[in-house]
Amino acid sequence: MLFDKLKIRDITFRNRIAVSPMCQYSSEDGFAADWHLVHLGSRAVGGAGLIITEATAVEARGRISPHDLGIWKDDHIPMLQRIIAFLEAQGALAGMQLAHSGRKGSTYRPWEGDSLADEHHGGWKPVVAPSAIPFSPNHAVPKALTVPQIAETVNSFAKAAQRALDAGFKVIEIHAAHGYLIHEFLSPVANKRSDDYGGPFKNRIRMLSEIVRSVRRVWPEGYPVFVRISATDWLEPEGWDLEQSLELARILKTEGVDLIDCSSGNIVPDAKIPAGPGYQVVFAERIRKETGIMTGALGLIVSPQQAETIIRTGQADMVVIARQFLRDPYWPLHAAAELKEQIGWPVQYNRASV
Repeated sequence: MLFDKLKIRDITFRNRIAVSPMCQYSSEDGFAADWHLVHLGSRAVGGAGLIITEATAVEARGRISPHDLGIWKDDHIPMLQRIIAFLEAQGALAGMQLAHSGRKGSTYRPWEGDSLADEHHGGWKPVVAPSAIPFSPNHAVPKALTVPQIAETVNSFAKAAQRALDAGFKVIEIHAAHGYLIHEFLSPVANKRSDDYGGPFKNRIRMLSEIVRSVRRVWPEGYPVFVRISATDWLEPEGWDLEQSLELARILKTEGVDLIDCSSGNIVPDAKIPAGPGYQVVFAERIRKETGIMTGALGLIVSPQQAETIIRTGQADMVVIARQFLRDPYWPLHAAAELKEQIGWPVQYNRASV
């Protein structure tokens, strides 16, 4: 089951294993580099069916750090084309996660500390959000977006999707999770607006719906659109929760979204999250079963048996793996051997498969 093909619209994935977006903090001015070619390319050699770029900023101020990947200008396209050509030559499909950092932007890379990056080190002002509420004491107080600025940001996602298409990506994922801009609009913890983008559920989801529709207008009918959500803030009763995620999934399905990538948390730095193996799979399972939309399961999925069970029992349509792929770029090849599945190794590595 884990190694069964999966067809979504006109795109067929060779298996149900996706490489989760993982920030590499290795870009200059948003450009992909040799690091990205090797990092993403090795996972394609390793047998993944879908490889999704790290959170890729649709605006320069939409980066988390000054070293994030970007897609806000045409100059970013050529190196991405080179990377995609290599991924597809290895049998993998390429997806791009479109993102905006919101109030969590303009920080140093994790290994450089948790404070704000100043302008001499590539930082910027202001960071933006639905409301002027900082993520933490170490983050900037954001500037609340005006309604015209929201429209401009929605348009930035559409333009980024067009560039991703020009580069050759076959899948778009809209990042609406982990406390970044779209999640900030969804969650009443971060969104205290009193206009059409704040307050009741239908207003808080408005920006995401507009982004989905704008992306769908430029994205081919035959290509999938995913959305990553934080299914819960882990802050009940005041935060975003699974019941709201279920209702959101039903709406997004009607707007052309094909799969919900089910994560959780990160709207505040101190939520109590009961992390453990597969702790987020229940979100993928419930959303899939109660709304009929496809889902991706993620969160400390490590063993082949664990991943196989998730797919075989119908908890999700795809497993989206992050940390285990950092430990082992060839995890699918090793998983296939453990599950006694016959898949082809790269011819260059055939001697290792026996």
